[in-house]
Amino acid sequence: MSGSAAPRPAPLTTPDGRYLVVRGRLWRRSDPRLGEEERAGLVAALMTARRDKGAALRSGDEEAREDARARVEAAKQGLGERGPVWWDDGEPDLTRHLAKGTRYADWYAAQEPAAGA
Repeated sequence: MSGSAAPRPAPLTTPDGRYLVVRGRLWRRSDPRLGEEERAGLVAALMTARRDKGAALRSGDEEAREDARARVEAAKQGLGERGPVWWDDGEPDLTRHLAKGTRYADWYAAQEPAAGA
């Protein structure tokens, strides 16, 4: 064995670009209106906060964990992945819903073989 894993296919994106589908579940994408520099800064802050959260969990530092959790939440909201939706047509947020139980069901069912995963 070479020890390297095969690259994972990119997650499905709903036709309207609002969600990624991971293991059949919808996850809100970042706001496409963000500038590349702003998005990159928020992603960097998110990754740092996630690393800090992991380190705090491993060390048992509850205060540092809560601080890191708050920074993760702030970055996710800044990216548009949490908090108020970034679209303005009145459609509800379907984050965490199974795609097969939403208005994306027919589209998702047609995404063979990925939909069966």
